Amino acid sequence: MVQELAITQLVETSDARTVLVPPRPLTFDEFVDLFGEDDDVELIDGVVVRRMAARYSHEDLFGWLYVLLRSYVAEKGLGIVLGSRTAVQITAYRGRLPDILFVRQERVDIVQEKGIYGAPDLVIEIISPGDRPADLIALETDYRSLGVTEIWFVDQRQKQVRVLRKRDQSYVEEVLRQGVVPSEVVEGFWLEVAWLFAAPRPSERDALRQILGSPP
Repeated sequence: MVQELAITQLVETSDARTVLVPPRPLTFDEFVDLFGEDDDVELIDGVVVRRMAARYSHEDLFGWLYVLLRSYVAEKGLGIVLGSRTAVQITAYRGRLPDILFVRQERVDIVQEKGIYGAPDLVIEIISPGDRPADLIALETDYRSLGVTEIWFVDQRQKQVRVLRKRDQSYVEEVLRQGVVPSEVVEGFWLEVAWLFAAPRPSERDALRQILGSPP
């Protein structure tokens, strides 16, 4: 029972992360019952790991990109776009909270009240300068193992977008520092790489107008 799974120990690790240690490994179902949208935590091998607070630059880019993609998908009736408080089951004992995810309309049955049970069609992660390389590799490994069709890593420090697209049992990789980033799973959606790192960026309304009016 969930009531018997009170977190018994809070530990700060050597790399300054906080983990919440249960009396036994938590399953994903128990995790989403115990934690909600106000808890910025992930489930890593049965242990709850509290994520580091996001910096302003991360949240500013997240907000712009989330509004733009969500508006486009709603305009076209393509599916569902969700933000960084939605848990995605990776395994029975592992769950992630992508910055942004998209699920096609014909697959919305994987979107349930407490989490996503299946691979999103698109996951977008915004990489901040302080993110640890080992954590990013583990994150990518989880999305690959789940079979996410398309994965974008938007790197604020390198000012580039790394795109992984699923092909049979593997992924092909593309790194873009200029030009257009098209999506294969969000029909007709694309972005200018320069928009992501511009200061200021074009407004969401202006960017959406361009995307809707001029295919790449």
